Amino acid sequence: MAEDYRYMNDQRKIAYFSMELGLTAEMPTYSGGLGVLAGDTIRAAADLKVPMVAVALLHRKGYCRQKLDEHGNQSEEPVNWAIEDYLTPMPARAHMKVEGRDVVVRAWQRDIVGYGGFKIPVYFLDTDLPENDETHRGLTHHLYGGDERYRLCQEKVLGIGGVRMLRALGFNEIERFHMNEGHAALLSCELLDERRRSGGDPDRKPSEEDVEAVRRKCVFTTHTPVPAGHDQFKLDVVHRVLQERTIEALKDLSCIDDVLNMTFVALHLSHYVNGVAKRHGEISRQLFADYAIDSITNGVHARTWVSPPIQEVLDAHIPTWREDSYSLRNALSIPRRELWAGHVKAKKELLGYVSRTTSVEMDPEAFTIGFARRAATYKRADMFFDDLDRLRRIYDSAGALQVIYAGKAHPKDGGGKDLIRRIFQAKEALKDKIKVVYLPDYDIRVCRLMTGGVDLWLNTPEPPMEASGTSGMKAALNGIPSLSVLDGWWIEGWIEGTTGWSIGGMIKGVAEPADRAKDAEMLYDKMEYVILPLYYRERSQFMSVMRYCIALNGSFFNTQRMMAQYVLKAYFT
Repeated sequence: MAEDYRYMNDQRKIAYFSMELGLTAEMPTYSGGLGVLAGDTIRAAADLKVPMVAVALLHRKGYCRQKLDEHGNQSEEPVNWAIEDYLTPMPARAHMKVEGRDVVVRAWQRDIVGYGGFKIPVYFLDTDLPENDETHRGLTHHLYGGDERYRLCQEKVLGIGGVRMLRALGFNEIERFHMNEGHAALLSCELLDERRRSGGDPDRKPSEEDVEAVRRKCVFTTHTPVPAGHDQFKLDVVHRVLQERTIEALKDLSCIDDVLNMTFVALHLSHYVNGVAKRHGEISRQLFADYAIDSITNGVHARTWVSPPIQEVLDAHIPTWREDSYSLRNALSIPRRELWAGHVKAKKELLGYVSRTTSVEMDPEAFTIGFARRAATYKRADMFFDDLDRLRRIYDSAGALQVIYAGKAHPKDGGGKDLIRRIFQAKEALKDKIKVVYLPDYDIRVCRLMTGGVDLWLNTPEPPMEASGTSGMKAALNGIPSLSVLDGWWIEGWIEGTTGWSIGGMIKGVAEPADRAKDAEMLYDKMEYVILPLYYRERSQFMSVMRYCIALNGSFFNTQRMMAQYVLKAYFT
């Protein structure tokens, strides 16, 4: 029992809340970039010995296991995993009301150990207990599953249940509650209730003093650059799930009108708010003009995402890179041939996985393009295939190329599923010249292989829809340049011909408006006249680009720098 409660007297100051959390491929508690970023954030905090504890939901059935048939039709299956193999159950219990019913919440613990041995405990909340009725036992089963009512119930468990679980575990010295996206916004309501209960009158209206005290405790990171992406709940669902005391408090704070908007709750009750790239911060300030919104550009955890062959190269030339991500700027001193040899090993590992998974034998000498992210229409994953004849001519004139795709569509996203089918159609049309594969069930393990093993990372979102993006950062750590639309982080990381290449241009520091035909034409031109000639005819110069990717982008777009900014700007101010 003492071991279970070894953190009770630990003076943790920061509580990090995220609906999804990607720690290992074997734990399906994430769906994509938001969860993987959360995992990298906690790893960086452990490396820097930030006094943090983290809270997420335990998704017993995961997000989904993706199945693809020969035509690219996606189907989904729940994920069954052995929770006890990865997490330790905690005896503490939190109690709350959901839809007017008593619900008991427990937590499962996993420690994240930093480079120097510092541990950050992560608690996954679980309602699958015999004390709960059948409906509420399943509240934490599915990530982003169910209907609007199910989602609001989940967000109540995360926000309100999460604070109560921390108290049950003995974390009573928390000074900052960091909401990673608006899913956890209801934690601010629980903090208000704590103040009201401590005053002996839990039903009184929150005073301005109460609101300001809670505001000082809360930090909010928004990841969504478009209004439709923010969680909103209809009033009938709100009245069904939340207690009237909470609803009245939110009304008094002007957080409810005809809907409950979780982003407005988090904005109104946070003392520090940030977007996840400089451009995203600008867009967020336009969307929410009444709030002060800063920006902290995302990063990735270097020790996690550098492929083993490149790790060997870095160990030989930059032995401090694991503990000091800034030292990666010394990558310019790495002999080109050694970096290339490491890259070739990583590429062969990727192509071996492709062969085992799809039975397609790809050419290790051919220029290999990677595209992997959630299959959503605004990401325009099929834009590469807008002109198949042009692609065939590029293959004939500039050199062989092959493409590896991966990414899941949300089970209810018909447009995303159509996009995958179009890629399969293009794959069939090009099979006599250009090999195209679509790897099923994209996860952390496949992401590591792809971002370490391709020759070019392709990204084609419709601006300004990409808040940040982190897959290109992972590629850069491995010396893989990007060919990307100027959106999200790439506006900051792009140096034409040095760290990669742009699709589209800039007008007064802002990406040009989306023009698919123009973007596709520029993509093809860069491939035919710049990138493929560099790869096949000036390999030494291509290797120089690879070194700059690590030295310039790898040394900056990492979570060590990102976490240091959160500490200075949000946590201890």
